[in-house]
Order: sequence, then structure tokens, then C-alpha cells
Amino acid sequence: MTVLVLAHFAVALCAAPLVRRAGPRAFVVLALPPAAALGWALCQWDVVTGGGARGESWTWIEAYDVDVAFRLDALGLLMVLLAAGVGALVLLYCVSYFAPGTRQLGPFGGNLLAFAGAMLGLVLADDLMILYLFWELTTVLSFLLIGYDSEKRASRRSALQALMVTSVGGLAMFVGFLMLGQLAGTYRISRILEAPPAASGTLSAALVLILAGALAKSAIWPLSMWLPNAMAAPTPVSAYLHAAAMVKAGVYLVARLAPAFADVAPWRPVLLTLGTATMLLGGWRALRLNDLKLVLAYGTVSQLGFLIVLAGDGTYNTGLAAASMILGHALFKAPLFLVTGIVDHATGTRDLRRLSGVGRSLPWVCAVAAAAAASMVALVPMLGFVAKEAAFDALLHGTVAERWVLALIVVGSALTTAYTLRFLWGAFARKPGVPDTPVHRVGPAFLAPPALLAVGCLLLGPGVGWVADLFEAYAAQYTAPAHPYHLALWHGFGAALWLSALAWAGGIALFLGRDAVVRAGQMLAWPKADEWFGRTVLGLERTALQVTGSVQKGSLPAYVATVLGVMLAGLLAVLATDRPWHGVPAPRAWDTPWQAAVGALTCACALMCLAVQRRMKAAVLAGLTGYGTALLYVVQGAPDLALTQFGVETVSTVVLILVMRRLPVMFGETLRSWRRTAAFLLAFGGAAAIACAVWLAAGARTADPAGAAMTEETAHHGLKDVVATILVDFRAWDTMGESAVLAVAVLGVTSLLYVHRRQGPAPGPPPALPGGVTAWSLASRAIRVPDEFLQTAPERSWLTAGDTLAPEHRSVVFEVIARLVFHPILMLSVYLLLCAENLPGGGFVGGLVAGVALMIRYLAGGRHELAAAAPVHPGFFTGLGLALSTGVALLGLADGTVLHAWTWHGHLPLIGDWHMGTAILFDLGVYLLVLGVVLDVIRALGSKIDQHTEYRAGLALAADGAGEGTR
Repeated sequence: MTVLVLAHFAVALCAAPLVRRAGPRAFVVLALPPAAALGWALCQWDVVTGGGARGESWTWIEAYDVDVAFRLDALGLLMVLLAAGVGALVLLYCVSYFAPGTRQLGPFGGNLLAFAGAMLGLVLADDLMILYLFWELTTVLSFLLIGYDSEKRASRRSALQALMVTSVGGLAMFVGFLMLGQLAGTYRISRILEAPPAASGTLSAALVLILAGALAKSAIWPLSMWLPNAMAAPTPVSAYLHAAAMVKAGVYLVARLAPAFADVAPWRPVLLTLGTATMLLGGWRALRLNDLKLVLAYGTVSQLGFLIVLAGDGTYNTGLAAASMILGHALFKAPLFLVTGIVDHATGTRDLRRLSGVGRSLPWVCAVAAAAAASMVALVPMLGFVAKEAAFDALLHGTVAERWVLALIVVGSALTTAYTLRFLWGAFARKPGVPDTPVHRVGPAFLAPPALLAVGCLLLGPGVGWVADLFEAYAAQYTAPAHPYHLALWHGFGAALWLSALAWAGGIALFLGRDAVVRAGQMLAWPKADEWFGRTVLGLERTALQVTGSVQKGSLPAYVATVLGVMLAGLLAVLATDRPWHGVPAPRAWDTPWQAAVGALTCACALMCLAVQRRMKAAVLAGLTGYGTALLYVVQGAPDLALTQFGVETVSTVVLILVMRRLPVMFGETLRSWRRTAAFLLAFGGAAAIACAVWLAAGARTADPAGAAMTEETAHHGLKDVVATILVDFRAWDTMGESAVLAVAVLGVTSLLYVHRRQGPAPGPPPALPGGVTAWSLASRAIRVPDEFLQTAPERSWLTAGDTLAPEHRSVVFEVIARLVFHPILMLSVYLLLCAENLPGGGFVGGLVAGVALMIRYLAGGRHELAAAAPVHPGFFTGLGLALSTGVALLGLADGTVLHAWTWHGHLPLIGDWHMGTAILFDLGVYLLVLGVVLDVIRALGSKIDQHTEYRAGLALAADGAGEGTR
């Protein structure tokens, strides 16, 4: 089963090149996986109909008892017949439906086949979490299929509406699954059905949430508005997703859980009420529409309500009727959708007011539609008749509530007859005063898929005994009555037949008086659910805009105050309610006097930040608080943390200063006294609350510290540095994730800084600036040096690009220092990388130190110097680092475990004994990644800004020169 599901996705990945090579004929290849699934399911027929089941599973998340488990039983086999059989025919139908060269046909075919695979996985899943995974996968793929023609606003809106309704219902269902799994003690569906949890308020709440997802998926009122709008999708999508597959998922889930939970409140009242209402409202709405697909769409909504009633009633006879009606509905509704596509393809319209005489032009198409329609209105000898008789008989012999439901279903069946006749009349009849519609020829390959489905309706009526064992195998999960119902084509002239006759007569009457029905429908029409949905979404958007506009004011102090205020309120609420300070050891002022001295200096720097008016001073003082924190680590005996803090603070301070070059020198905003007081109170309150929370968290430890065990484990591997070993060995997964997040965040931020404007490119490159003029020269007025003091000999350049700076902005001392310390700093970074196993260091701090060396080169020589020092693009280092770390992680699979560590030992002349492990290689990847991130930041906030400044200055210089020339 796993192979069959994965085969769908594997072939779907090849859909685009297949379609590019073979055109629509590639859909023949795409139909092979569902055809194989259908053949496999038929091979299991004897086992399943005999009451057995096929299953396979393997553990996925052992700690949470989540298994990738599949199981084929009677209901699963029935749904596989629909998902695979109808899916294969729909894919074959696409060969004739789409013309060669159709836009985006490859992705469409891949999405459609992937949906078939997701639907197959959904109906075979024997674990609630796996079922939810495939459930949401069908939601996403249906969004892509409905929005296939993304250039049309209606398609985009319909796809988004379907996604919103079904995904919100799916999230509610997910919560219900979690509650049900916890109550049952397992997430395996078969085990839950064998031993369901006892009825309780929690179980009822879980079932309501699960039903919310099922009803949203199957378009049950009041969540039915998305299905008619989904008709914006191509006809193959409507025939498959909205007749045989996706909308059946909710019905399937109800039928799957009903044997265990039908008697738990409020299961049966909710499903019977909403299902009956959906059948009546959908059928009534279908009587006043003029688009053939919309008539079928609302008819589908109506039939889904009927199916929900049968599947949710929870008795043997209704379960038998539900199983037969699920198959019957797919066999008559899918071909009607496919026939609608043929009519649209042959005539160019689906408007029944414009169609006339199509039945005479396309007699075989009309015959196929008539056969499928006969099954939909439950005429003898169609499968629809057999299923409808079983449903009427089951409800007729039920409780009083079920008989009331039966009365309403008879009315719904009359509506079904009426809109079916309206469909046939509108699509194929010759209408007075309307000229015959020109029709293109329809090939036999185009008609074959719907014809096969319609023939199935015809054959399985008299031959219902062929599939009765499958339906009875599903119904056997319920308690069988003393005289169970048996499926047969003819049960004589009983009450069920007379009810069917009453429905036929009522439907014919409604069709004959269709003009009066349309007028009455327009007079009695309620506001459309789609309109309410649109108003609701628009209201939410406006409310969100108002709330966002009132909160997001563009003021950084306001944002910081909001964050601090929410944090302070939350901490104070927890402290006031829980009072967690009981039994917590009292805090110590300090361990050594050095801590007090460093802490006092750090606090002094922080307080001075509040009083300064220059931005640069504030940046430097803020950096000093970080260095003070690093000194506290040194005093406490944590050199690894201190090294990292020193590196991070150095890089952060330089980056902050580079950013501030674009800001005014002074803080422009002058705070009023009350705002300053409020800021002080909020800042000190937040600091006190955080300090209290840290103290309580540290004092609340109940478990033994893990430090001793980690030290012992590190020593066992011949290492000394516990911190580095934790980062690159014990918790290497965390390090990989954090590294990836760091890379993505920095790449995203730096990319957003330089998104090209939409005005288009400049007309041409600006003239070059005068020699020695750079962005630094433009920052202040140039210094005029008298000619008598000019040097006769050229100044020596200590750096590669030092002479690109204007003389007044060069610092020989700084250039000499940069020249002397650059290579030692790089060697230091490599040393910190290689010694991390036994001494303080590591790839992260090593990458930061290497980045500091590049920062010095940039600050000493400008952007040209940085380009000379690092001619490689930062993305190369970032990508190489991620690739190396990931490669080391996957290398462990050679021994069966991801991130398995190896160590190599050897002896080198002059060097002596050496050893190297995969942890070093992993840390090297971190080193390269951090180096790439720092280099990217320097280039974005340093050299790129300089380049843009010089570019604008060149444009201004060119404009001035052009002005002087005209004068």
C-alpha cells in the first residue's frame, strides 16, 4: 500500500516533462498509478468481503505512538474503487479534453495525479495523524487545481475560499483527533473502533470538532458555499474532486467513525439535521440556475447531504444503504460532469438557455447522460434505484425522528428529479425560439470514460449481488437487526417504491412548472451564503486593517513599549496567581566581588544610554553592556560563552554603527516628562520582572543537573570541551536548525534591502567620480591642503585598495594595523575552530572572529578593500557551510543513524599524533556559514550602501555638468 501511494507522487513529479514531450497523451501514463491501485484493490476482493483486512505499518514517531499505518477493509476498498477507478478514467478523459499546447498542463496533470495519491492515502490510513496529513494534502492540492486558471480573478477567489473553509475545518478536526487519541490511548483507527472510549463531555467535544472538519470537506450546510464556486476549475477536476473523491472524504470519515460513535451525543442529531437541510437547500437552489455545471454542483451538495444522513445514522440498514449510495453517486455524478465538459467543449457554452438541439447532434452523448441521470433519479433498473430503495426502507423502519427525516428526504428526492430533468432538458432538448446550437464532432475516446461509468450504473442495478458482499461487509460493523435488509433490484410494490413514485411525480410537476418555480425561488431566496462569506472576510480584513493601523504606527519605541508591556503584564499575572517563590532559595548578591564590580559597570553603561543624545554614543554604550555581560561569563568561569559573546557583540556593534550612518547624528525626538517617566517605569519594571523570573526558574529545578553526565560522556570520547561537544555532537540537530534559520533570516533581510525599484533601470551608467572620491569622501566636506604641503612622493599603500580613498579620509596607522592583524586574526579563527574539542572555541565563534578580520579590512580601506579581501560571494560560504553540515549529518546513514560520529587517528612527521572526527567537519560547516553571514551583512550594510551613494553622486555630478553645458 505504501508503494502504491508513493508511486502516485513519484509519477506526478515526472508529469511536467512527460506533458512537455508528449502533450495531452501523457495523461495515459499518468493514469497508470491509479489503474494499478484499482487492480490491486480488486485482487483483495475475496479477503475483504469475507470480513478480513489487509494492513501494513511502520513506526514514525515512537514517543507519541504515531505509525505510518495503512489498512484495507470493506469501506477502504469501496473508497479505493472510487479514488482509483474514477481517477484513472478522469485522467484518460483529459487526453481528449485538453488541446496540445495548453498552458500549465504539466503542473495540472501532476497536481491531479498527486491528489489521487493523497486521496488513496487518506482512505487507506489507519492512524489519525496520517489521515490528517493526507486530509490536508488533499486540501492544498484542491486549492491548486481549483485555481488552475490563476489569471482569472474568479478562479483565485474560488480556490482561496475552498482553502479557507476546508482548512479551518481541518484544523478543528485535528484538535478533535488529538482529544480522541488521548481518550482512547492510541491513534490507530482500527483499535479505536474496536474499543472506543466511554461517552463523556470530552468525547462529545472531540466528535463535534471532528464533524466540523468532515462537514466542511463534504460541503454540508452552512459550509457548502465553496463547492459551487469551485466549478471555476476545469471539468475533469469537478468530475473527480467534487463528485467522486474530495467531497466524499467527509462522508468517508463519518462512515468510518459511525459504528463506534453514532450513539454518542450529539452525533446523530447534528448529522441528521444538517444533512437533511443541505439536501433540501441544495436541491431547491439547483432549480433556478442556468449553468449546467452549477446545476450539477448544487445537485452534488444536495446528494452529499443525503449521504451524510445515511452514513451518520449509525444502523445496519442505513450503513448498507450508505455504502451502496456512495458508489452509486460516484457512478452517476462523475459521468454527468464529464458529459457537461463534452457539451461545453463541443458547443462553447454551458448556458442551458443558449443550448438547443444538442441531443440530436450528439445522440451518444445524450444517451450516456440519460443513463447517468436515470440512476440519479433512481429509476429502475439503475444502481441508484437499488440504493434509494434501501435508504427509504431503512429510514421507514427506524425511529420517529428517522421517519421525519424520511419525509424530508422524499421532498429532497422530488427536487433531485426536478433538477435532473432540468439538466437533461437544458443540455440536449430543442427549445422553441432558440436556433440549434452548432456542435463539433466528439470522438469515441472523449466519450469512453463517462460511458464506462454510466454503463456501471446500468449493470450494477440488476447485478447488485456482485457488490452486495462488499456493502454487507461494511454494514457488519453495526449490530444487525433480526431481519436485515438485503440489496436487490426488486422488492415488490412496497412502501419504499410508493415513496419513490411520489418523489418522481413531485419532481415532474416541479419541472413542468419550472417558470413558476424560478419566480418563487427568486422571491423566497435567502441571502447567498457566498455573499455572507464575502462580507465576513471583508469585515475581518477591515478590522485587521484598523487594528494594525492603530498598533503598527512605525514607531520603534512604541513597539518596544508594547512588547515590554505585554511581557510585564504576563509575568505579573503569573506571579500574582501562582506565587511560585515559596521554597525557592534566596538569591545571592554575588559569588565573588568581581561580579559585583563588573555588574555595576554594566548597569552604569546601560543607564548612560538613557541620557545621551548622540546615536553613536548610544550604540557604543549599548555595546559596552554586551562586553560587560561577556566579562561576567569570564568571572563565572564560562570562557566559551564569553568568547561567543565578545564576537557577537563586536559584530553587532559594527553593524549597528554601519546602519546609523544613514540616520541623523542626534536623536530627533524629545520626550515629554510624563512619557520619559513612563518609559523609565516600564524599563525598570520589565528588568525587575525578568530578573525575578530568571531567579524563580533557576530555583525551581527539581531534576539533577545533566552536567556531570555530559562531562563523563565527553571524557569517554577523549574530549575536554563539553560545550563544543554538546553543540556539534549531542545537540547537533539543534545546531543545524539554528544555522539554517540564521542563514535564511540574514539572506532575507539583506535581499530586501536591495529590491529593485519598479521605475526600471537607469538610462546608463553615471560618469565616474573624481579620483579618490568615495562614499566616505561624500560624508563630509573635503579638506583643502595647500600646494606647498603636498607630498612630492606618492604615499605608500599598506592595503590592496587603500589608494582608492581620498587622502583626508585615510588613516595610515589604521591601515598598518589592519595589514598586521588581518592574517593573525584569520589564523586565530582557524585555531578556535580546530581546538574546540579540548579548549574554548568552536565553529561559531571562529566564524565570528574571521568576520571581524574582514570588518577591519573594510573599515580601513572601504568597499574596494573588502572586495579584494573577500572576492568570493558570501552566498558561496553560506551554501558550502550548510551543505557540509548537512552532508556530515547524512553521512551517518551509512551506519544506520543520522549524525553518527566517526573519529580518525594518525601520526604525521613533525606534528605527531593527530585525530579528527566528523564533529570537526560539522563545525567547519558552521564556521563557513557564520563567515558567509557576517560577510553578507558587511557587504549589504557597508559596501553596497557605499556603492549606491557613489552612484547617486555620479548621477548628480552628471546632471550638474549637463546644466553647465547648456548655460
